[in-house]
Amino acid sequence: MSALGKYTLIELACYLAALNALVVSLGWKRVEYLTKPATLLVLLAGVFRLRPYLLAEGEVNWLALALIFSLLGDVLLMLPADLFIPGLAAFLLAHLAYIGLFINTSGAINAASIPPALLILVTSLTLYRRLAAGMTTPEKRKMRLPVALYTAVISVMVFLAVNTLALNTYEPLRSLLIASGALLFMLSDTWIAWDRFVAPLRWRDLRVMSTYHLAQIFLVLGSVLG
Repeated sequence: MSALGKYTLIELACYLAALNALVVSLGWKRVEYLTKPATLLVLLAGVFRLRPYLLAEGEVNWLALALIFSLLGDVLLMLPADLFIPGLAAFLLAHLAYIGLFINTSGAINAASIPPALLILVTSLTLYRRLAAGMTTPEKRKMRLPVALYTAVISVMVFLAVNTLALNTYEPLRSLLIASGALLFMLSDTWIAWDRFVAPLRWRDLRVMSTYHLAQIFLVLGSVLG
């Protein structure tokens, strides 16, 4: 039995994420088709194992919804076809689910929420302006509105996650995991957008997937610990 006990499935997801990072770095695309969705599937199974009462009571399991939409986005962006827009929409829904999770588990915004809100706002606006400047072709210019909407939604998600540190809703470790996970998620998405609209990134897939899986693992752990 794992030292993590009831968190065994989440531990397994960590191993799968590490394996996925390895196969991505080696360019083993066919193996990636297995390890990438498997990581999210195991995380999802871990959530249902740790929070089965949410199903029995008929409550909205926002965390499970976030992982389901993320899994859908994983599959869409992994396929050889250019399914960037459907993938973007799937992850937009995932971030909305995380927003639902944090709204339902966190307290009201207070004075301590203002500094992180301003910092995230300035960072997001700066990032979007840089991305928009790279959308020079007619095809890319069509992406300005969808990317702006996505940037706004993920910024709200990141703010609510970071704001748990100020609200004392969770234990400090849980809040730190949630905030770190949200920031890593934003970093992963930024690398995708930068590579697509600004300039190619070296080791893009490895950067994106390693930070993305770590983000999801942190968000799940922060939400279910205890």
